[in-house]
Amino acid sequence: MKPKSGSEKALEYIESHSRDKKIRKTGPCITVSRQSGAGSGVVDEKLKSILQRNQSDEFGEWAIFDKNLIERIMEDHNIPDRLGKLFSSEKQSAITNMVNELLGLMPSTKTILHQTAETILQLGITGNVIIVGRAGNVITFHLKNTFHVRLVAPLEDRIIRIQDYYKINRKQAIEWIKKEDKSREDYYSKNYHRNIDDPLLYHLTINTHLLSYEESASAIAHAVMKKFPAMFLKPEEELV
Repeated sequence: MKPKSGSEKALEYIESHSRDKKIRKTGPCITVSRQSGAGSGVVDEKLKSILQRNQSDEFGEWAIFDKNLIERIMEDHNIPDRLGKLFSSEKQSAITNMVNELLGLMPSTKTILHQTAETILQLGITGNVIIVGRAGNVITFHLKNTFHVRLVAPLEDRIIRIQDYYKINRKQAIEWIKKEDKSREDYYSKNYHRNIDDPLLYHLTINTHLLSYEESASAIAHAVMKKFPAMFLKPEEELV
C-alpha cells in the first residue's frame, strides 16, 4: 500500500475533528521555528511518532502542518470553515479578536495573512498538532497548551544537508539558505514585529549539530511530556 502523503494525513486530521461530535480533550500544540537546513522535517516526523506512542487515548491523532501544507489546505479544502465547526460562536469571536489584536486593523491586501493566522490559531486550540513556520509561536503564544521550539545548526552543517536534499552545488545551497533565512526573518519582523532569533519566544532551542535528529526529537518529547503530564500514558522518564 502506498504511504499516505503529509497532505492526506493532515486532511484526515481536519476531517476527523470537524465531524467528531464527541470532541476529544485538547492536546498540546507544538510550534517549530527553524533555520534552513536545521533538519526540521526529520525531527518533526520523529517527534510526532514519539508523542503518538506515549499519549493517552483521550487525545486524538497527531498531525504536522508546515507553511506549504497550511496554505494548500486553506486553498483546496477551506480549513478555517471546517475547523470552525468545533467552536461555539463565542469561541469563534474570541479567535477573531485574538488575531485582530495580534495583527491590528489590516487593509484587504493582508487578508491571506489574517486567514493564515486564524487557521494556525484554530489548529493550536484544537491541539495534537506540530505547526512548522509561519510565526506559529507568536500566533499561539498565549494559548496554555503550546510548546515552542527553535531548531538551529552551524552553517556548514546546513549547507551539506541542503546540497544533499536538493542535489545542488555548494554555491547554490548557500544562496538558497541565505534567501530562505532572510524570508523567514522578514516574515516575523514585517508582519509581527518580532525577531525570529529572540530566545524569549521559545521554550527550547536545539542545535542539531550537537544532538542527532532522534536525540532532538526525544529531547522535545521529554520536555512536552514533562510540561503536560496529564496528556500522556507514562511519566516522561519512561518515554519510548
